[in-house]
Amino acid sequence: MRGRFAPSPTGDLHVGNLRTALAAWLSTAAAAGEFVIRMEDLDPVTSSAAHAAGQLADLAAIGIASDVAVVRQSERFDRYRAAIADLDLRGLVYPCFCTRREIREASSAPHGEPSPEGAYPGTCRTLTATERHARAREGRPAALRLRSGGESYSFVDRMAGEYVGTVDDVVLQRNDGTPAYNLAVVLDDDEQSVTEVVRGDDLLSSTPRQIHLQRLLGLSTPRYAHVPLVVGTDGARLAKRHGATTLAEWTAAGNGVGDLVALLATGLGCTPPAGTPVADLRAAHLVASFTWDRVPRAAWTWPA
Repeated sequence: MRGRFAPSPTGDLHVGNLRTALAAWLSTAAAAGEFVIRMEDLDPVTSSAAHAAGQLADLAAIGIASDVAVVRQSERFDRYRAAIADLDLRGLVYPCFCTRREIREASSAPHGEPSPEGAYPGTCRTLTATERHARAREGRPAALRLRSGGESYSFVDRMAGEYVGTVDDVVLQRNDGTPAYNLAVVLDDDEQSVTEVVRGDDLLSSTPRQIHLQRLLGLSTPRYAHVPLVVGTDGARLAKRHGATTLAEWTAAGNGVGDLVALLATGLGCTPPAGTPVADLRAAHLVASFTWDRVPRAAWTWPA
């Protein structure tokens, strides 16, 4: 058993991030496994070493640490590009010159079978060499996409149950040369021998794409558990307007770390052991009461 938590170091972790991290750590600890923390710092503009250090400190404060050295995706671009080169040699990669607006407009236009949410409609996959040169001369930078065949994958998620999704032509490399998330995450999980992926259910629809890449690249497929998100009182995904509280903001308001751990425990169906002072409460105190059967299947509302 090897679990992981892989945040993007683009800011402070809020209560929703901390709850997901706690679920991942507890699932691993309950199985006496190893836990991995990986920094998904693919974007050099929004990511920073300072944010990464702050996130690791916040995780440590609630009792979560990596059992191995922390891996940073920014140090692994050569591995991602080697995988893209392998797929390209097999005729599975093509350049895409579409802007986000063009993709959004094309995806909303009437067409055949329903596509996955946010799916690419295939605009550039049949461009001729002449058409590609023309777009390049216009100064349009090209992303690299995977040439899929509309494959469909079914898997059983620990939280969502059976899920079936269709694969589209997912981005492998952004038009600024940065390797894309869906490719990087499957390579990293395989290389780090991750056997269970716990993350927010906003990524559930991306999983069939990742399974497809795993099959193409000969990688292992971990078990998945997509935890319902934390939402505001209006039912929308937690954001700053709801008070997406960070640990620093929580303690600055005069609250203790243990108080936050107690709330996060409630959000995961855990019961702190009797007699443990709330002030001392940390992740390790919750292991004995954690089971996936007790984790709520509905979104958790904050403030709790």
